Amino acid sequence: PYPGGAPMDALAKKGTAGTYDLPRAHVSGSAFDMSFSGLKTAVVNLAHNAAQAGKELDKASLALDFTNAVSEMLVPRAVAAAEKCGRDTIAAAGGVAANSIIRADLQRACAQHGLQLFVPPLSLCGDNAAMIGCQGYYEYLAGHRAETDLNAYATRDIALG
Repeated sequence: PYPGGAPMDALAKKGTAGTYDLPRAHVSGSAFDMSFSGLKTAVVNLAHNAAQAGKELDKASLALDFTNAVSEMLVPRAVAAAEKCGRDTIAAAGGVAANSIIRADLQRACAQHGLQLFVPPLSLCGDNAAMIGCQGYYEYLAGHRAETDLNAYATRDIALG
């Protein structure tokens, strides 16, 4: 179901790791960037091909292999970014911080590298839309407004505000 975070997390706990060989991608020339589009496409293709062949997917194992692929891309980059920037703390939030596998992998990696990890209680690890809405509320209270032609720029330099 949508959103799939909690059901997928529960399903992954019943899976067998290594059932599906899923890609781990990164953005060339950018050590800390990552892309999950290839991973998502691989899952869509697996599902499509299985349906075409009349085969059942092992959904629990697929959920586990998908989660492991995300974690294997995310966790080392988060640790490396903290170390490169001279930070001793990592904070995780949103739905990714609610995933039990990613959360455990982050905790293990931070412990191994002497980093402190901050994660909110599970009850506060909701969809990022709630956090964006909350921030929007505070921006509204502060008198910050934008015109209706405002657009999102995913590649905008963060230093530009």
